[in-house]
Amino acid sequence: MSNDERYSRQRDIVPPERIAACRATIIGVGAIGRQVALQLTAMGVPWLQLVDFDVVETSNLASQGYQEDDLGRLKVEATAEICRKVNSGIEIISVPQRFRRRMEIGNAAFCCVDSIDIRRLIWEAVKDRVSFFCDARMSAEVLRVLTACDAGSQRHYPTTLFRTEEAFVGPCTAKTTIYCANIAAGLMVSQFTKHLRQLPIEPDLQLNLLASELSVADACL
Repeated sequence: MSNDERYSRQRDIVPPERIAACRATIIGVGAIGRQVALQLTAMGVPWLQLVDFDVVETSNLASQGYQEDDLGRLKVEATAEICRKVNSGIEIISVPQRFRRRMEIGNAAFCCVDSIDIRRLIWEAVKDRVSFFCDARMSAEVLRVLTACDAGSQRHYPTTLFRTEEAFVGPCTAKTTIYCANIAAGLMVSQFTKHLRQLPIEPDLQLNLLASELSVADACL
């Protein structure tokens, strides 16, 4: 299979030489992280690291897009398997454990966890080790995508790490919708492609699907 033909329709948007140098680490392969993995794989990222200790449960089928045959499997293994079906040439490192500070990672990190405390730990561990960092947060039909890849956005991101007790608490049946997760993943990957093209990125995007409202915050100067 020719790579020239495979990636022909995205070549003017995704620079082949820059994506070939990418090593992407995805921390958390739930609703958002699984979609990020699939999109990066299809787009041609050659190396992917998946970090998650969890297994697929019945509640993950509708909200995260896992298949019935995946029930009881590690999420990293189920995600790696479908990614290899998308692109058999990709190298995937599955890490079926919690993120650790000294864990070896790639040069781009996608934070797709559901705890503000874990986000803080991840940021402190990777902020000086990656050239691109993106974090997605979601509740029902509201999402937020934060990107840190330059001086301004790197100063802005820590200001979004509020205390745990300040987090919004909603009903457990209204946490996740797969369509909101897909949009969040798409926005993360879109920010990544802007970074590859050396275009300005939006450090803080908030989208309310129910109200059809998009907010863009400026980074701290």
